[in-house]
Amino acid sequence: MTTMPKAFEQAAKRHGVPESILLAVSYLESRWDCNGGKPSTAAGFGPMHLTDGAAPAGTRHHHLDGNEDPRGDDTRPSTQPAEPERHDGAPASLHTLERAAELTGQSTERLREDPAANIDGGAALLADYQRALGAPPSADPADWYGAVARYSGASAEEVAAGFADEVYEVIHEGATRTTDTGAEITLPPAPEVHPSRSWLSRLDLPHLARAGAVECPGSLACEWIPAPYQELPGGKYGNHDLADRPAGQKIHYIVIHDTEELYDKTIGLVQNPKEMSWHYTLRSHDGHLAQHVRTKDVAWHAGNWYVNAKAIGLEHEGFLAAGGTWYTEAMYRTSAKLVRYLADRFGVPLDRAHIIGHDNVPGLLPEKVRGMHEDPGPYWDWAHFFDLMGAPLRPDGDAGTATVMILPDYDRNRPHYIGCDKDHPAAACPAHGSASVWLHTEPRADSPLVKDIGKHPMGNSTFSVYDHAARAATGQRYVVAERRGDWTAIWYLGQKAWFHNPESAPVAVPSRTRMATPRPGLASVPVYGRAYPEAAAYPAGVGVQPLIPLQYTFAAGQSYTVGLTTTGEFYKATTFDTTQHRVVRGTQEYHQIQFGHRVMFVRSEDVVVTET
Repeated sequence: MTTMPKAFEQAAKRHGVPESILLAVSYLESRWDCNGGKPSTAAGFGPMHLTDGAAPAGTRHHHLDGNEDPRGDDTRPSTQPAEPERHDGAPASLHTLERAAELTGQSTERLREDPAANIDGGAALLADYQRALGAPPSADPADWYGAVARYSGASAEEVAAGFADEVYEVIHEGATRTTDTGAEITLPPAPEVHPSRSWLSRLDLPHLARAGAVECPGSLACEWIPAPYQELPGGKYGNHDLADRPAGQKIHYIVIHDTEELYDKTIGLVQNPKEMSWHYTLRSHDGHLAQHVRTKDVAWHAGNWYVNAKAIGLEHEGFLAAGGTWYTEAMYRTSAKLVRYLADRFGVPLDRAHIIGHDNVPGLLPEKVRGMHEDPGPYWDWAHFFDLMGAPLRPDGDAGTATVMILPDYDRNRPHYIGCDKDHPAAACPAHGSASVWLHTEPRADSPLVKDIGKHPMGNSTFSVYDHAARAATGQRYVVAERRGDWTAIWYLGQKAWFHNPESAPVAVPSRTRMATPRPGLASVPVYGRAYPEAAAYPAGVGVQPLIPLQYTFAAGQSYTVGLTTTGEFYKATTFDTTQHRVVRGTQEYHQIQFGHRVMFVRSEDVVVTET
């Protein structure tokens, strides 16, 4: 059996492609992983991400599933949006698997499943693109800029160039990694390589429209595709609210979503004025970035109006499980650069209390908890994402530290999930790296999972990939409740939750932070899904939003980590007429706590906060 390093070497030699080009393109697509022959979220297979354009899309985008109102505002009735016209099919650039089969004589099945064949197919494609450009079959990687740009499958010159620039950045920096098959692969750094960008013009691609209007790092090719702010019949409007952030409302969060839909259909959804919006969409196969809502304005995406008013939402093309179980490196890198840019611009700390998934957003009220969403799910690699942002998740305590950060080795952490195949929901998902760990009621693998009374009022937590009721994820920090041998218990949703944490292969590390405990004399304290002001803060004409606690119990003797401290705020924006919008600020102070898989809020007078 050919080893992967040997496969890269042989394919490069066979097709006349510089090995550094082949390795760098593969790294940007898959980080050299094989993913068991399973598709990416963009229907790409293997280390070279050969695509067949046939990823199964969900029947409805997750914002339209009927459970969660993306606006998340109980002061304004939601409307059921109509889905935009759908356009099935994928461009020829996303059928590279078929072209690779033609060039190599290999079957599409083998190209999907055999890493060596897949690498050979990718090399054949690069050589084919080089010939089509009339470029020399050069041994100098600098001469392959045009072929690399075409490999992106991008339909605009700036996007193709952005992909190629990332590939050459990998060549400049070099990379070393142990892949998911255990192969050790190294690409030595080559900062002396200066690509010949003149070949880009041979692709004859159009330019992005209105590229200068977007808010994004200068190193990224960004497109402005506006979400409509439009008045609708019956006094309704869509699909976002105008605001004046951060002057009017401080931005606390950047929310990571996946689309549960293909890119083109997602773009159609955000252009629908009926109901929903988000700030940015990222495409999987090339990392292309489009902005739809100004960061100063409030998009409707998180299902919690308080979070929406203080968040920027990023949708990533992909599927939590059904249709693809891994996200491309090209999309991770673009997203990381964007999040770092936004965090620096708006003073958002780079930690998991502020960079959150849609699955970490709390329900606004008790009846909203059950319908909250689960994306981007357990296959989003949070540790790698933070590494790319230059803010690696690391231990900063010792064995006796009272708080821990969940930090499993993503590639080796392969917990049991079910539900990836919608036709066989009880079947086990393919083994795959994961950022989550299961939480049990006892320090035994065969003990029941802990229960989330909000998500499962009448039943138990399940091992479904879509059920995070009994999971803790990378970067989240919890207070240790007990330790027994190889097992650690944390306080989670009002109970002890156990996970296997052996010293030889820990999935959690010491991490110092603040923690909140009920104030002495209180048997329990309420937890909230929003941090709204006290009643006295509301001016005449603005309805008071009651402080309604969620259904959970935060009892004396328990402690939870504190992610941020804030003062109550409510943005009233229920009409198209922006002169009627109001920002209400009070004096009520809240602490955001990591109460379960989701963050929640407690009033400062109800708890004592200490440093660990």
